[in-house]
Amino acid sequence: MSKIIEMLRKHESVETHAYECSANKITVGVGRNIDKDGGIGLSNDEIDYLLANDIKRVNGELLRSFDWFNSLDQVRKDAMIDLCFNIGLPRMKGFKKALAAMDGVDYDTAALEFLDSRWAKQVGSRAVTITNMIRSGEY
Repeated sequence: MSKIIEMLRKHESVETHAYECSANKITVGVGRNIDKDGGIGLSNDEIDYLLANDIKRVNGELLRSFDWFNSLDQVRKDAMIDLCFNIGLPRMKGFKKALAAMDGVDYDTAALEFLDSRWAKQVGSRAVTITNMIRSGEY
C-alpha cells in the first residue's frame, strides 16, 4: 500500500457504511463526502464498479441457493438476478410456488406466481418486464 493511501486511511478512517462526518455530511469509505449538499457523490465508473460487484454477489447467492439456477438461459438468469437484487435472497426464498415452478422448468406458472404478489404490486412495470423475461426467455 502506498504511503498516501496508508496515511489517508489512518487519518480519515475506513468506513464500510455511510455515516455523518464531523461536518454533518454523509460520508463513506475513506472520507468520501457523498452528501447531496456539497459532496462529490460517485462517478459513473464507481457506480458501475459497485453494480458489477453486486451483480456478481447476487449471482453467487443464486448459484449457491438453487440447483436449477445455473441451467437457466442468460435471459432468465438476468430476470432472477434483477428480482433478487431488488428484494434480497431471504424475501426471494419466500416465493415457494414460483421457485418450485422454476425448478420444474414451468416458466408460465413461475411468472404467474411472481406476478401474484405484493412485490409485483409494489414495483409495477418492473414485475411485468421480469415475468415476461421468465415466461419467454427473451429480453
